[in-house]
Amino acid sequence: MFRAIKEQVETIFREDPAAKSVVEILFCYPGFHAILAHRLAHKLYRAGCPLLPRLISQASRFFTGIEIHPGARIGRRFFIDHGMGVVIGETTEIGDDVLLYQGVTLGGTGNEKGKRHPTIGNHVVIGTGAKVLGNIRVGDNVKIGAGSVVVRPVPDNSTVVGIPGRVVRTRGENGVLEHGKLPDPEGQAIEDLSRRVAELEEIVRHLAEERLTLEAGRQS
Repeated sequence: MFRAIKEQVETIFREDPAAKSVVEILFCYPGFHAILAHRLAHKLYRAGCPLLPRLISQASRFFTGIEIHPGARIGRRFFIDHGMGVVIGETTEIGDDVLLYQGVTLGGTGNEKGKRHPTIGNHVVIGTGAKVLGNIRVGDNVKIGAGSVVVRPVPDNSTVVGIPGRVVRTRGENGVLEHGKLPDPEGQAIEDLSRRVAELEEIVRHLAEERLTLEAGRQS
């Protein structure tokens, strides 16, 4: 347990420039509290302990605002930044070095049985308010933009934005998700259509001028 706490503290220092001291992390980081509570609840859940894992999960939700089902499998160096409103479903699987922001949901799409929640790869960043729903796989080194709704599998080394989430290929050179510079596929499509309409209007205008010139020539 001490090793897990040490690794979690180091992860927070690496991911959050606002972290100033170990004491601050121990007392003021709900994501830190939630993941430690989950580690305990998950062990009890895997051991077949009745009820107690869910009680730990619900107590953690009450104090942190983060709901993680004890059945969820979460890898190492997992960090929830701020955390309020995060929901992680029972059959969710999360790899190593994953970063979640507040309001993220890793949920299901209905009342289906079995594996019904997403599988998240390694080195994934999921932005504020994003929803990843259903039994889909999100690959390694994926960045999901704030507010996106992802309902289809996502390949490795890609960035997803929009509702529904669409895969785009623009990313900072260092692979960091730049929240203020996310591409806008819908806006780009509208811009392309507007440009094409303007080009067609110009062609029609030229054709109309040529027709008027020909008619004037015939009349003369």
